Amino acid sequence: MLKLVCIDVDGTLVGSSGTVTETVWKATEQARSKGQHLVLCTGRPAFGKALGYAKQLDPDGWHIFQNGASIFHVGTGETLSSPFPMELLPELERLAAEKNWVLELYSDTDYAVEDTHRFAKEHADLLGLPFDPKPFSALKGTPVRAQWVVPIEQTRECMDLMPEAVTLSPAGSPIMADAMFISMTRRGVSKASGIEKIANRLGLTVDRVMMVGDGHNDAEAMRFVGFGVAMANADEEARAAADLHVGHVDDDGLKEALELSWTL
Repeated sequence: MLKLVCIDVDGTLVGSSGTVTETVWKATEQARSKGQHLVLCTGRPAFGKALGYAKQLDPDGWHIFQNGASIFHVGTGETLSSPFPMELLPELERLAAEKNWVLELYSDTDYAVEDTHRFAKEHADLLGLPFDPKPFSALKGTPVRAQWVVPIEQTRECMDLMPEAVTLSPAGSPIMADAMFISMTRRGVSKASGIEKIANRLGLTVDRVMMVGDGHNDAEAMRFVGFGVAMANADEEARAAADLHVGHVDDDGLKEALELSWTL
C-alpha cells in the first residue's frame, strides 16, 4: 500500500457541483484508517475552503497550497514556503492595467486583489471568502505567489508575456469555466517540489507516492512521482503524464484512485 497520496482540488476532489461527495469523504476516512497520509496538492491558498478540505483530509498533516509556494502543516502551523520575487511586481501591475487582467498577490495566510472585475468577485466566492479588495501593500505576511485570472481565450497571450524568473502553472475550474488561473511562483517552485519536501519529511521516496490530478499544473507532479493518476475529465497533458486513469470527478473517480493506492 502506498503511504502518501497527493490530491488536487478542482476537477479531482471537487467536481462541477462545487462540493466533495460523501462517497469520496468516506473513502478518505478509510484511507486514513489504513495509515495513509493524504496531502492536498492545490493551486488554491491555505485559507478558505481549501484549508477546510486539507483539515478534513488530514487534520494533523502537511499540505501543499499555491502550486508548491505554500507548504503548510495544518496541525502545527509550520511552513516550508518559498517567497515570491517581488522585484517583478511593478511590471505585473503595468500589464494588469494595460490588459485589464485581474492580478492577485498571496502570502501563506492572506491575499490581496485591487481589481473589482467580476472574475475577482467570483474567485473570492470560489475560495469561500468575502470579496474585499485592498492594495497589495496591505497584504499580511511574506508574498509567496502572484496569480492572473484571465479570460480563458487569452491564456497563451498572458503566459507568453511572463518573465523567465517565475514558474507558470495554469489551471481551470469547472466552477469558473470561462476563466483561467495562471499561478506564478519563484522559478523551480511547483507541486512536484512540494511533494519532494513532504516525502523527505516523512522519510519516503517519491517512487512510492501517488499524485491524482486533472490539469496542466498537475502534470509535472504526476510525472515526478511513482504513480501519476489522471481523472477521466483530465486535460490532454495530464492524461499523457499519467500512469493510471480513473473515472470522472463527478462519478467519484477519486474514490477509485484511493482504492488503487491500497493495492500498490
